[in-house]
Amino acid sequence: MSERRQAGVMEPHRAQWKSQWGFLLAAIGSSIGLGSIWRFPYVCYENGGGAYLIPYAVALLTAGIPLMILEYGIGHRMRGAAPTSFAKIDPHWEWLGWWTVIFVMFGIVLYYAVVIAWCVCYLWFSLTLAWGADPNQFFFQEFLQTTAGPHMLGDIRTPILAALLVVWIANWAVVFFGVEQGIEKANKVFMPLLLVLIIILVGWTVTLPGAAEGMRRYLQPDFSRLGDPKVWIDAYSQTFFTLSLGFGIMVAYASYLARDADITFNACATTLADTVVSLIAGLAIFGTLGYMAAHTGTPLTEVVQHGIGLAFVAFPQAISLLPSLPQLFGAFFFLTLTVAGIASSISILEAFTAAVMDKFHYRRRAIVTVLSVTGFLGGIVFATSGGLPWLDIVDHFLSHYGLFLVCVLQCVLVGWIYRAHRLREHVNAVSLFPIGRVFDLAIRYVIPGVLIVLLVNDVLKDLREPYGGYPWLALVLIGRDWLVVTFIAALFVSMRPWRRPLSRAEER
Repeated sequence: MSERRQAGVMEPHRAQWKSQWGFLLAAIGSSIGLGSIWRFPYVCYENGGGAYLIPYAVALLTAGIPLMILEYGIGHRMRGAAPTSFAKIDPHWEWLGWWTVIFVMFGIVLYYAVVIAWCVCYLWFSLTLAWGADPNQFFFQEFLQTTAGPHMLGDIRTPILAALLVVWIANWAVVFFGVEQGIEKANKVFMPLLLVLIIILVGWTVTLPGAAEGMRRYLQPDFSRLGDPKVWIDAYSQTFFTLSLGFGIMVAYASYLARDADITFNACATTLADTVVSLIAGLAIFGTLGYMAAHTGTPLTEVVQHGIGLAFVAFPQAISLLPSLPQLFGAFFFLTLTVAGIASSISILEAFTAAVMDKFHYRRRAIVTVLSVTGFLGGIVFATSGGLPWLDIVDHFLSHYGLFLVCVLQCVLVGWIYRAHRLREHVNAVSLFPIGRVFDLAIRYVIPGVLIVLLVNDVLKDLREPYGGYPWLALVLIGRDWLVVTFIAALFVSMRPWRRPLSRAEER
């Protein structure tokens, strides 16, 4: 292994993207996950249609892009995954990097891989329209065989378990071969394929009777909604959810960039691509739902569902009603979700792999193999008949409280301890379009302020009424304790010695 000298310490040669295009495709692939395809269109529709794009654009400019620049900039400057980068700023903050990658790897990706497994199963089901005349009953009673609640796990669902194995084999096969030969090459296939599939779906949808009305309702602006604080809260929430911020992914990916890479351009391009793809995917989804509404004579408001219900109940029902080749359309749709999901899950696996390699210098292939086996085994709880409420609870606690806290603390670390202006100077030194002092204000005040508002809003809602109507005991034992256990694990790992002395990217 070749080495380079920095600050008097020998460090291993770091992998590097072969091209700017390869990095962007990988970063965009991480951002465009299942949530971008099924969550953004619904949130847009619910919050004023085209008018919602105004608060969403404000959220991107004041929070999304600055935080993306922060993660790209710190990974690029410190040349390390999240734990390494944070430790180079201040050794006392290494734990934050580990908490990020641990609860994402041993929390979010465990259930996320199961949702991708559902997509794989439905890709198979679409060939025969196996969900029949009642997709709701098929999904919950026949496919998931849901139990009475999180206290009853029930049996392991064999079809989901088999599909989960396929998903983890795919994750392993890509990350096993590293940045250049694995992740970059895979995303050069995944992302063009994803775009082609979405374009096919949109092109097909516009030919359907009633599709135009569905698309119109999707983007019809209702400017009166702009006075509703909930619309602005949802805009900022969607921004943080959709861009893979706080996952440690973008920090790790940016650490593989060339030293002269344009950070500002990459951050803006990633954000813009995610938004455009989400908007286009929404046309296919609402066009199809518009056709279903017209075909059945049901108001669009009654056929539109959110999240899982949209993908696995409403859409299968709409697919069954298509006048021609519904099996092919269904296969395209669920292949789109599968590709988007795997592109995101491999980025989570890489973020943790990079962190372990940085600190302990274990071999990549051994790390990836152990993590993939562990991920598959850990996901089994979500592949049981009682897995859906477990998935719902863990997702709520990790993707709200966990990620929001991480983003706030990142801003404190970079904005106040490292000082935002120092990162801005580094970014401007390598970027064609410089960023101004408004970046410092965003990192130090705006983003933490918005995230604290979102956190308080979530806490108050959960205190008024237990999330999802679940028993308090289940919320505590499953959701809260998942956060606590991963936090303790992060403290433990951060206290372990570095295999080699940790160099500083610069004198603090």
